[in-house]
Amino acid sequence: MKEAMPVLTAGAGLHETLALLTSQLRPDANHKEDMVFLKDVFSERSLGYLMKIHEKLRQYERQSPTPVLHSASSLADDVAEELQGGPMSSEEKELLHLLTSPHLKAVLSVHDTVAQKNFDPVLPPLPDDLEDELEEESVKIVRLVKNKEPLGATIRRDEATGAVIVARIMRGGAADRSGLVHVGDELREVNGVSVIHKRPDEISQLLSQSQGSITLKIIPAIKEEDRLKESKVYMRALFDYIPLEDKATPCQEAGLPFKRGDILQVVTQDDHTWWQAKRVGDSNLRAGLVPSKLFQERRLAYRMKMGTLPNPKSPKKPVSDQGCDKVSPKCKAVAPSCGQVFSWEFYSAGLRRSFRMSRKDRQGSSGEGSDPGDPDFQTYEEVTRYQQRPNERPRLVVLIGSLGARINELKQRVIAENPHRFAVAVPHTTRPKKPHEKEGVEYHFVTKQQFDVDALNNKFIEHGEYKENQYGTSIEAIRSVQAKNKMCVVDVQPEALKRLRTAEFKPYVIFVKPRVPESRRRRSAATSPGGGDHGRITDEDLQEMRQSAVQIDQQYGHLVDRVLIKEDSASACAELRGILERLERESFWVPVSWVRT
Repeated sequence: MKEAMPVLTAGAGLHETLALLTSQLRPDANHKEDMVFLKDVFSERSLGYLMKIHEKLRQYERQSPTPVLHSASSLADDVAEELQGGPMSSEEKELLHLLTSPHLKAVLSVHDTVAQKNFDPVLPPLPDDLEDELEEESVKIVRLVKNKEPLGATIRRDEATGAVIVARIMRGGAADRSGLVHVGDELREVNGVSVIHKRPDEISQLLSQSQGSITLKIIPAIKEEDRLKESKVYMRALFDYIPLEDKATPCQEAGLPFKRGDILQVVTQDDHTWWQAKRVGDSNLRAGLVPSKLFQERRLAYRMKMGTLPNPKSPKKPVSDQGCDKVSPKCKAVAPSCGQVFSWEFYSAGLRRSFRMSRKDRQGSSGEGSDPGDPDFQTYEEVTRYQQRPNERPRLVVLIGSLGARINELKQRVIAENPHRFAVAVPHTTRPKKPHEKEGVEYHFVTKQQFDVDALNNKFIEHGEYKENQYGTSIEAIRSVQAKNKMCVVDVQPEALKRLRTAEFKPYVIFVKPRVPESRRRRSAATSPGGGDHGRITDEDLQEMRQSAVQIDQQYGHLVDRVLIKEDSASACAELRGILERLERESFWVPVSWVRT
């Protein structure tokens, strides 16, 4: 049996109303986060002041006081003039000073305005015989034709007048396409049915049930909005959004669902809380509601404060294409003649992986660690279309990979097929040069002192130590490749992405991950990349590979332009080659800050 709502007495105050609020909360609001939120709201000092003001006004309304005098300002002027007519004592001088002070004169002027109830300008009365004519002129009959689609408008009840007002017009909807319905219009009838005394949910149901032709009686707004030109602001979504799961949305049916990576055309940002947007490439021309950047950031900040959202900068154990602390005796360098110094293959617990050296902490380097200027929450990134011009340097291609991806082998294979178009950045090292090596071909050979100075000056995107020798890839090495009009391909740890995402390099980030079977019985070349059996791959190894891919996606997925699923080396190489070729001739979405106007 449904519990009856408590009845408030006629003289119930705001305190009593709030006291009954918790007993009337919806069941789904009985969560810790919601209860703490309400507690914080009710504990605000400003709310307490507002409640006291409300009670004073209610008390004032019940007493119905009448002013003693309607012209306090005139009386003050008369008293001041009388005081100035003769000699004054010290008390009289003080009284004159008070009566002539600007603040007191302003207070008395307000008192007279309230006492005289002179709130509105005095307008001449309208002739009785013009009433019907004005009523006919102010009413607009609108007939729209719609199918099963929504009308594309939301309504609200005006608190002051009780009128049903058009609150929002969804871009691309039936109402917007007609050009006849505007924000602020008052809705009087729907298909001949009066809506004056109906609730907003009843009106919405009446509108949704109307099919084919729908006739609206509307009183236009006093100032109709000029139809805004369609916005050319495009945003890359950095999170998934499901309107049906969002209790804060003003209308779940009007919400626009999207996934991380979708490009949204924001058609209006008039509402600071809810934008209207379309998905680029979507056949549906009707815009939908999406949370604004500011609103989404505030929601995430509150969730983090309540402990229901993990800190996006919380340190996690490395999960990229790198090795363990203990390296197998089978460890060997991979293709050192190709200039790759950060990857070595090894076999541990039966899983063939890539061992990547850890970067040493750079003292005094602004490029390492947590950047205070970085945004705490990933919501949207404004983007624009960009296509490489003939006179521009090629874009940088960055590969990151999860465990088992073997991105170095993939990179070297693509470069070997076309060394005139693609190249790697020649790294620096402090180890002695071997007889067959040439400066600037395999490595840039430098002293340890020079290497430390360069590291301190933040010249490396990555650097580390292996067998007591330092290795690092510098920014200048990338520039050197691009200066030759070649596309530079680098593979880095995901942590280096923020350092490389600049307008200078315009990096295209590819996340390579192997296709992991459900169990070792179904393993393929993707889980044993070399095709040979260098050790048994256990289910634990496969689980580590899955977790590696998931964690990289969670932490760095918003920086990735393309995900490459590696079935085998041949197919992955062909797919990567196709991506590189399209980068040279097609346009892609990039952050708007990368493109100079």
